[in-house]
Amino acid sequence: MQRDHIDWGYHLTALYGTDYRYTTAKGYWSGPWVNDHREYGFDPTLEYVDVYVPQVAQGMNVRVGRFISVPGIEAQLAPNNYIFSHSLLYAIDPFTDTGLIATVKLNDQWLVQLGITAGHDVALWTPDAKPSGTACLSYTTKSVNDNLYTCANGINEGKYAYNNLQQYDATWYHKFSKTVHMATEAWYMYERDVPALGGTIQPETGANAAYCLPGEQRCTAPEYAMVNFLQRQLSAHDFLSFRSDFLDDKKGQRTGYATRYSENTIMWCHWVGTTVQMRPELRFERAWDMTAYDNGRRHNQLTVASDLIFHF
Repeated sequence: MQRDHIDWGYHLTALYGTDYRYTTAKGYWSGPWVNDHREYGFDPTLEYVDVYVPQVAQGMNVRVGRFISVPGIEAQLAPNNYIFSHSLLYAIDPFTDTGLIATVKLNDQWLVQLGITAGHDVALWTPDAKPSGTACLSYTTKSVNDNLYTCANGINEGKYAYNNLQQYDATWYHKFSKTVHMATEAWYMYERDVPALGGTIQPETGANAAYCLPGEQRCTAPEYAMVNFLQRQLSAHDFLSFRSDFLDDKKGQRTGYATRYSENTIMWCHWVGTTVQMRPELRFERAWDMTAYDNGRRHNQLTVASDLIFHF
């Protein structure tokens, strides 16, 4: 990256379809999902400005606007991911934050990030917005075979609000050889004072209640999860990816069911030239402690699916 002058850029992405519900942030045209649960909808998923200042340490980037929540292996947009479908871990963690975050390169091994946002998946002008801190540290070994990345994300008093998750996240990337590498992520999240399911306190619009203990009107709702991706390059145009995923939604506040989940997916990616990318996959999921699939009627779910990406 150049080191002689200040530079800037911007990013705009909008999403329309059934998947808008997964990225909806309260206050950004969120009514069709949060209030009405419409099948199709629109979400202005990303809009931010980057300003690069090379004179700070070995380079600093300042991002202002609505951006992807920083920790994690996966992201919203299909080309950013190893596999077509998302992990259970990704499906319930924060998606976007609105605010400011600075990324500073200290040297070839260390990066530090500090940010202030309105909290997760909420606009600055909503009642749910509150000042929330993000602090991350990235270390890459000199061999570039390993990277460790830890984050405390969206940290405030943690009281129940729309997606006011207190997230502590760590990822580890490891390169075994030129053709094999893995990526592992684990996180712990919680909200405090979550209304009890079936209690007298009404939950926030668009946010679930929790399976609290009998007699409790509110409780702390924690969840933890872990995912591993293993990638094997087969040729210049093909690779295999295997994902293994575990989630424990201890009070059911994120998924609506207080159960442990597991998920395993195998995917083959094939490139046609440098433009067309196909990713067929086979996926199996299980809810271990209660029936959580098919509207609470089944323990298991099997999916055969594929996507097709045109790069331009």
